[in-house]
Amino acid sequence: MQIHNLSDKNSILNTFISEIRDVTVQKDSMRFRRNIERIGEILGYEMSKELTYKLSTTETPLGKSSINLFENDIVLCSILRAGVPLHQGLLNYFDDAENAFISAYRYHRHDLESFEIVVEYLVCPSLENKTLILADPMLATGRSLVATYEALKPFGIPKEIHLVNVIAAQDGVDYINSYFPENTHLWIATIDQELNSKGYIVPGLGDAGDLAFGEKLQR
Repeated sequence: MQIHNLSDKNSILNTFISEIRDVTVQKDSMRFRRNIERIGEILGYEMSKELTYKLSTTETPLGKSSINLFENDIVLCSILRAGVPLHQGLLNYFDDAENAFISAYRYHRHDLESFEIVVEYLVCPSLENKTLILADPMLATGRSLVATYEALKPFGIPKEIHLVNVIAAQDGVDYINSYFPENTHLWIATIDQELNSKGYIVPGLGDAGDLAFGEKLQR
């Protein structure tokens, strides 16, 4: 798996990362969603550099113009519900992409420090020989991405896979690195080094789904 950590270089992305972490700014859920969306746009732009391109000709009012355009058949899959703003940011750039959605959440059977990943809802087009983009803001333990990947396998074998995340824990990056095929790229805005006993990223930003859409009832 190839890892592309955008925090290795300073850019305007730093501003959006700072704001989604800030406990004061987080009180504005609309601003939080918009910042996640903008981060998705930046990650999508950087990811586009690794796609496959071919020469295309465009007719203008005064003649013809040649330019390279990407030829990948993209399926964009986000993990509900936290992945929705990130999904929209990517869709702003890949507007012809097919779309898939999956519900993968932590189910705490006994206590808050142990959980299993439950997949309940899934809608997806064929993935056979296509470019699959898996979007989820937080890559903590990595178990949600692995569960999602396993659930998508019956829909076909993608030509390549791009994982798009906002904040990751190093443990999660290491975990998924052993599960995904070699033709996988991880696009990440920044990587934190710690997970706490509950499997949340430290310093992280909290629960991205709650910050975007309000607190949920625990099951």
